[in-house]
Order: sequence, then C-alpha cells, then structure tokens
Amino acid sequence: MSNPKQIDHEGTILEIEDGKITVGIVNVSACAGCHAKGACTMSDMKEKSIDVIDYSNKYSVGEKVKLTYQESLGWFALILAYVLPFVLVLLVLFIATTITNDELISGLLSLAVLPPYYIILSFFKGRLKKTFSFTIEKIVNI
Repeated sequence: MSNPKQIDHEGTILEIEDGKITVGIVNVSACAGCHAKGACTMSDMKEKSIDVIDYSNKYSVGEKVKLTYQESLGWFALILAYVLPFVLVLLVLFIATTITNDELISGLLSLAVLPPYYIILSFFKGRLKKTFSFTIEKIVNI
C-alpha cells in the first residue's frame, strides 16, 4: 500500500551507467484510463525517462522497479520556481514604485530581478538535484 504523502511510479530500467540508473515510465493522464478514450482526443500517454542516482549495483537493465518521490518536495519545488519569484517581483515593484514614483521604471526593475534569481538558483543545481531525487526499489513479484 502506498503512502499518501509520496508519489509512486512503476517503470523499467533502461540503462545503468556509473551509478546513474535511467528508468522508463509511462505517464498516463486520467483520460487514458477512461473506457471512452477512443471516442475523444483527450487521451494522453507519454513515455518518460527518469534518472536516479544509486550506487548499490543491485539492479539490472530490464528489471521492473518502483520510483518514489516525496510529495512535500513537489511543494518545495513549486515554492522555489514560482511562489518565491512572484513574491520577489511584487516586493521590488512596490518598493520601486514607492521610491521612484514611476511605473515604467518600477515594472522594469521588478522584472530585472528574475534573471539574477534564476541564475543564483542554477548555482545550487547540484544541491537541488540531491534534494529533488527519486528513490528506487525493486518490485517483488509474489
């Protein structure tokens, strides 16, 4: 039984190289499981590959595995990518409007804050990759 605070996907190992395991999963929308999916154009199935770092050497290519991702990390990613920059833009906009009393300069300054924010975020890419990672486990067939 799966934990409601985590997201699980079943997949197949496609490649193993230097501790990096590439797992292929089929991402299925809700419409793809519908009995009437052939009658509409909403059905959507996409095959994706996900990289997982694992140095245990206990997996082999072609093996069925389960990938697990903590739901709380998704919220943290949402905050870093969308909420924090939005708040930063609004904060700079209000401060710049108060100081300059010019909407054009305030708007440009508030948008000019975004490239440095995302550049700084990119410097932490290695650390964020470790934080936002899937865990892998074998699927035991009974």
